[in-house]
Amino acid sequence: MGIPFIADSIDDFVLKDCKNEDIKSIEFRGKWIVLYFYPKDGTSGCTKEATDFSNLTDNFLKEGAVVIGVSPDKTETHKKFILKNNLKTILLSDPEKVLIEKLGVWQIKQMYGKQYYGVSRTTFLLDSEMNVRYIWEKVHVNGHAQTVLEKLIELKTNK
Repeated sequence: MGIPFIADSIDDFVLKDCKNEDIKSIEFRGKWIVLYFYPKDGTSGCTKEATDFSNLTDNFLKEGAVVIGVSPDKTETHKKFILKNNLKTILLSDPEKVLIEKLGVWQIKQMYGKQYYGVSRTTFLLDSEMNVRYIWEKVHVNGHAQTVLEKLIELKTNK
């Protein structure tokens, strides 16, 4: 599921990685970017999503794409999550929710009849110029990473 986008782009951003180092989106110019937002390190759905993307990292790299996960977790939490699950993807921390809010993934959610704000699982596929080419909203984890890879290949083929 998703909605195709052709013209809109994402402004450059800077977030910290698991080593607490600044990662600048401009460093990835020339590559396609899978930018996925997830609620929390260590939860079952987020772990499944991260490991699925990680297992396909070589396929994404072969297609000239980098996979970047973003959550509001702290950098130390990302480091533990990466080590525990042997992840190959880049995880960035956005505890102030600057990028999360800017891209509209900080949304009202509901669980057990209670409303709260949280990250709505969303994936953006960006081309080599940071143009948004596709968005998946309210992502269901099973098979999602493979679907993103297939869309990447389709869009690159039809460019």
